[in-house]
Amino acid sequence: MTTAPRTIRQLTDTVINQIAAGEVIERPASVVKELVENALDAGATRIEVATAGGGLSLIRVTDNGGGMPPEELPLAVSRHCTSKLTDDIHDIRSLGFRGEALPSIGSVARLSLRSRPEGADSAAEISVEGGRVSAVKPVAANRGTTVEVRDLFFATPARLKFMKSERAETAAITEVVKRMALAFPHVRFTLTGTDRNTLELPAVPADGEGLLRRIAQVMGRDFAENTLPIEAEREGVALSGHASIPSFSRGNAMLQYFYVNGRPVRDKLLTGAIRGAYMDALPRDRHAVAALFITLDPALVDVNVHPAKADVRFRDPGLVRGLIVGAIRHALEISGMRASTSGADAMLAAFQRTEQRAAGHAAPQRYTPPPRPEHGWSATTSPTRPLEMSTAPGFAEPGQAAFDVGSALSADARAGEAEAAPELMRTPLGAARAQVHENYIVAQTEDSLVIVDQHAAHERLVYEALKEALHARPLPAQMLLLPEIVDMPEEDADRLSAHADFLARFGLGLERFGPGAIAVRETPSMLGKVDVPQLVRDLADEIAENDTADTLKERIDHIAATMACHGSVRSGRRLRAEEMNALLRQMEATPGSGTCNHGRPTYIELKLTDIERLFGRR
Repeated sequence: MTTAPRTIRQLTDTVINQIAAGEVIERPASVVKELVENALDAGATRIEVATAGGGLSLIRVTDNGGGMPPEELPLAVSRHCTSKLTDDIHDIRSLGFRGEALPSIGSVARLSLRSRPEGADSAAEISVEGGRVSAVKPVAANRGTTVEVRDLFFATPARLKFMKSERAETAAITEVVKRMALAFPHVRFTLTGTDRNTLELPAVPADGEGLLRRIAQVMGRDFAENTLPIEAEREGVALSGHASIPSFSRGNAMLQYFYVNGRPVRDKLLTGAIRGAYMDALPRDRHAVAALFITLDPALVDVNVHPAKADVRFRDPGLVRGLIVGAIRHALEISGMRASTSGADAMLAAFQRTEQRAAGHAAPQRYTPPPRPEHGWSATTSPTRPLEMSTAPGFAEPGQAAFDVGSALSADARAGEAEAAPELMRTPLGAARAQVHENYIVAQTEDSLVIVDQHAAHERLVYEALKEALHARPLPAQMLLLPEIVDMPEEDADRLSAHADFLARFGLGLERFGPGAIAVRETPSMLGKVDVPQLVRDLADEIAENDTADTLKERIDHIAATMACHGSVRSGRRLRAEEMNALLRQMEATPGSGTCNHGRPTYIELKLTDIERLFGRR
């Protein structure tokens, strides 16, 4: 089929803005993000966001920033007009820089912009409705700027069909505000509206303690209690923030927050770095919780690669990834042994549910007081507290002998028979008191009760010892009778050749074999029979994406983990008191011993105050 030739023509400004809106303004949350970024760039310390109808009916963002004079308002709603960018596109030091947000929003919605700079006698307002700009007029307003967006996408009704429910859009807006609030703890954020509960995030000091308070406001108190501080710097790239201990994880990566020079981003490189850092501490279906801040020279990162500025590109991605992985692993090592507080909370909740179920199934009973004696109360005749042991022989000293079953218990189960040394009670895991169900060690500290899964704990100890032995020296390699030639693209062969020395340390010997092939002469002995072409191609793909070759290391560590699982203390084995205490001391000295190789907790600590609450003593 042939078509008639068409004449090239210039698109109208309205169509151009609508095209830009399709890229930048994906949903109401995108509008909130752009407007909040403008407020932060203007130096605001108080930002109020109001919404209705999931943001489709109303979005209002009010700030106390620097404001704009009346003559600049027409430029603010014109494309590619901005005060944030110099002639160097690589020197971006603000959140916004393209000058597309306001005209894009105005092309698909009813927008009003009201602003008053510091020192001005009055404010000025300009409106944009479906791309039509009104004249500037004076209005009354406080210092700062208020942007009001009504009837989003009324000019492009087809976009409304792609919106989610009001509840989902409201939740997306809340998530955007929380992400921005984490990066700017010194700014007060308020989120209100007819479609939501009010969210108040008071300003806190912009220091380490203040950031932790803001993290607790946004990500919950549980994360703040189960977090590790992260601080590292390498070759001009600084990393700070907090990451969760391995025993505190989630089923998805939604609670992983990344910031590059204060800008919230979502990047596969950073997500992959988190996964690599917790590689042998979390199962594949669990995800760590983190809020990480990367600071570097703007010339070393490109933020102009996505219309919504959500993605970034680093000049040296391997450096950034290595910094994150190394910093988190170092924090895990120096943190020693920590158990998640959520484990104790879950235990308490389980006890409470049991009590509630028992109360719910039991028939309600009325309390009937004992009959009042006709001749007054007597200790010898009272049915509620008899003092004559002869009337209750079952509780007399001879009767209690039947309950003394200590002599029937094996020595393995009576760890607490001998009084523990006081110094053991002051250790993090305390002194072993008993072994329950031949798998759980019960220990006591000065202020808590500790329950240890002996198999999971010993599995971690054996695994760490195996890893240290494996990585302390080059791994043994097995020579192939005939070298395996793997054909691949030339660029993949180049990448593998560049990492040949690193791979040789793990027993994989390879070299170039022509422009588009790799010759593999040795493979790690631990892997046994291996699919060499698939292994080499997986390594090439990982190097292309992350500039690392950790796939081979992961396979070797997986074998070590399997060996540790089969070589550790099995469930059902009785331990003597000396063995239990030795296991507790080893756990205290081993980094990461709070979780096993599969990410499960190795112990749960229940504070004495929690136990007293269970029994109503507090």
